[in-house]
Amino acid sequence: MNKLPKGIIFDMDGVLLDSEPFIIKAASQMFAEKGLIVQPSDFHPFTGTGEDRFIGGVAEKYNFPLDLAEAKKRTYDIYLETIKGVLLPLNGVREFIQKCRKMNKKLAVASSADWRKVKGNLEEIKIPVETFDAVLAGNDVKNKKPDPEIFLLAAKRLGLNPNHCLVIEDALSGIKAAKAAGCKCLAITSSFTPEQLKGADFYARDLAEVPAEAVCWS
Repeated sequence: MNKLPKGIIFDMDGVLLDSEPFIIKAASQMFAEKGLIVQPSDFHPFTGTGEDRFIGGVAEKYNFPLDLAEAKKRTYDIYLETIKGVLLPLNGVREFIQKCRKMNKKLAVASSADWRKVKGNLEEIKIPVETFDAVLAGNDVKNKKPDPEIFLLAAKRLGLNPNHCLVIEDALSGIKAAKAAGCKCLAITSSFTPEQLKGADFYARDLAEVPAEAVCWS
């Protein structure tokens, strides 16, 4: 007998939209204002871990002293201006959300990013917070991915057992978190290759190409 996922939990960056080029540009500008020139590749090891690590990890690499709260605020100020009119939903996002709604799925977003970025992103791509039954940001949890806390909390807010949820992720830390939470996981290969995203149950290039078995597994 087929077991249908009752809830779909989306990571945000790399799944609903691609903010990485814009946040790298913003963080690089922030560092440059403080006198440090960094490279885009410096940020890649910290993809999907939230801006504390995204910015803080690069500062640590260069042994650069930083007021993280102030640096993050400045980065977001630059970022939210940078994305205006250019940040778009990824291929298939709107259609997949509509399909899930027609199938009476409960929907959540669970992102490692701060609330300010989550809200700004969703508003910019015109899929606002109210589209979802629950939206969680990095501010809502103590332990970031690969800890399962955010997905366990998302399932709880949907009123579902984690075993009844499908998490859609694009980063290895998120896949590990989803599996540790007891969820099934669909890996979107927008940021990394399938070989780099080992451990997921299903794989797709984007939400336009989600395999049927991902929303109906045995």
